[in-house]
Amino acid sequence: QVQLVESGGGLVQAGGSLRLSCAASGRTFSTYAMAWFRQAPGKEREFVAHISRSGSNTYYADSVKGRFTISRDNAKNTVYLQMNSLKTEDTAVYYCAATGRSIMTMRSDFYGYWGQGTQVTVSS
Repeated sequence: QVQLVESGGGLVQAGGSLRLSCAASGRTFSTYAMAWFRQAPGKEREFVAHISRSGSNTYYADSVKGRFTISRDNAKNTVYLQMNSLKTEDTAVYYCAATGRSIMTMRSDFYGYWGQGTQVTVSS
């Protein structure tokens, strides 16, 4: 079992940056692969980025590749999402998620643990 709490969201102008954090409870954080998803109003939840258990492998949605960076600190039980060159279309509630599976997947139903979400709003 793992509990996830996101933070770091807010209002930023287009072109700006934000760093999201997701703190996990429990002593087995390093056994979970982690991901970020987002959901904009009226749209389905979509995959943003994934990081393997050790942090050695990452994967990004095409829409954020080159602008967003996912990382993790297993000693701090925390996963991060550094978001640069933000666009208005990045506006959404951002969720972190955890899976005990070792495969990389963009499917939200493969992730069994979710945080409550943090709002990111990018203004023009």
